[in-house]
Amino acid sequence: MYRGIAGSEGIGIGNVVIIEEHQIIIETKTITDTEDEIKKLQSAIEKFVIATNDMADKMDETVGKKDADILRGHIQMLQDPMIEEQISALIVAEKVTAEMAVNQVLEQTAEMFAQIPDELLQQRATDFRDIKLRMIKLLQGVEDVDISQVPADTVLVARDLTPSMTAGINPENIVGILTEAGGKTSHSAILARAMEIPAVLSVPGICSIVKNGDKVVLDGASGEAMVNPDESIIKQFEERLSVYQKEKELLVEYAGKPSVTKDGTKVELVCNIGKPEEAKKAVESDGEGIGLFRTEFLFMDRDNIPTEEEQFEAYKSVAEEMKGKPVIIRTLDIGGDKAIPYLGLEKEENPFLGFRAIRFCLQREDIYKIQLRALVRASAYGKIKIMVPLVTCVDELRKVKEMVADIMNELEHEGISYNKNLEIGVMMETSAACMIADVLAKEASFFSIGTNDLTGYTMAVDRGNAKVAYLYSTYQPAVLRSIKRIIECGKREGIMVGMCGEAAADPKLIPLLLAFGLDEFSVSATSVLKTRKIISSCDVSECQELAEKVMECTTEEEILNILK
Repeated sequence: MYRGIAGSEGIGIGNVVIIEEHQIIIETKTITDTEDEIKKLQSAIEKFVIATNDMADKMDETVGKKDADILRGHIQMLQDPMIEEQISALIVAEKVTAEMAVNQVLEQTAEMFAQIPDELLQQRATDFRDIKLRMIKLLQGVEDVDISQVPADTVLVARDLTPSMTAGINPENIVGILTEAGGKTSHSAILARAMEIPAVLSVPGICSIVKNGDKVVLDGASGEAMVNPDESIIKQFEERLSVYQKEKELLVEYAGKPSVTKDGTKVELVCNIGKPEEAKKAVESDGEGIGLFRTEFLFMDRDNIPTEEEQFEAYKSVAEEMKGKPVIIRTLDIGGDKAIPYLGLEKEENPFLGFRAIRFCLQREDIYKIQLRALVRASAYGKIKIMVPLVTCVDELRKVKEMVADIMNELEHEGISYNKNLEIGVMMETSAACMIADVLAKEASFFSIGTNDLTGYTMAVDRGNAKVAYLYSTYQPAVLRSIKRIIECGKREGIMVGMCGEAAADPKLIPLLLAFGLDEFSVSATSVLKTRKIISSCDVSECQELAEKVMECTTEEEILNILK
């Protein structure tokens, strides 16, 4: 048995096809005709753009626009004036080949992103290395990998699946994915979940362990995989696959139903999104609103700050798509670990404890006011709520409220409509916010618990550090006590308390969250019906009995034993 990261749930049973990358050899040589080399570079870029657009168009049909846009983003990344200028300048200054210049510049850029302690931004390293490899192949005339021709019942095995490699995937032929790299937020995982293909990622050495044609069974929910198992094991997995498919089919009956427990406690079941177009998927998945719109993605993949009008249109489009359902929009959560070059942020030794999120915004009111004006204007078109990230003291929330009040006065004089009862809440994700939750609850219109950062800050753990990763767990008593306290403080002041972290869709934690009194569960669109099913099977009084036992536990192990 081999273990990795559970990237995309489901049972896969099939035969291995290893996606082998051609070995790229770049000769070290000096050139004399730099002009000709730059023409060669421009020709390869043109071919890259045409091929990438073709692949993205295919993905539009097979996976959807959101994932196709990952590929289209590669075009923007390669055509970034700074990147192109660096490659051309290197060819001229060092008299190196286009291949050498592309390799050096894009690898340096990839390495820069790989060092950022943020899993989402670390995926940019994969993007740039994907672009680099494809460009070198184009310059050397090497044919790219074609996954579209693999036979039915294939388990793809690769070091990592890049967006360009997955463009040709036919989900009907691929029953599973196994990789040596990638995490839950990697492109491999995102694309696998979008296509509903079971995936187990980061299995050490799996490309050397298996060979083409080997039989593999894998469980994308547990992160387990077995190579050439005996018939009894295959039969067990076939039975599990049958059960999984039946359970998936049964989820349809929860579409259109309220999110309510067995004993009649109603909660809101909403979705997390990163781009305006994802709101449509939330509606299609029967989400009851948007619990988290991560606005920082509007600021990425560009070289200037989005204008007030651009932001207004983005927020308005989500509000209109949701037709009066709640839409919680988090203001710019950027800085430190999430580097955006044009913002001119300095590199910090400890970015998670540095100049980021609301700290950045309140010192750069020129940027923040643009966003807040766009949000207040968009509030006239739906049930928009503003959420402030990384709050550690009440002054930060009060300052945002003052800015919004000033903006409302401006709009009043300008004759522009807005929601006069616009709610402003706090993303509860720091130990400080937890400790002053009673104070914040008197000032905020709502709380939304961000369990990913709350866990990291509470446990003083860098989740990217493998040596202390065992401590990064929402099941730790300190984290559960923090969640319980935040909910209790919010309920005491009569404000809505939601959760937009990964824990909101965790089957083992949902009964506890119901017992604590959580009002809103914000999950990925694909998790809506599964989460609703779990909620509907719970009885709050029974959940409270469970919670009493759990809160008496002193270790994570004891808690997990009870929850399992």
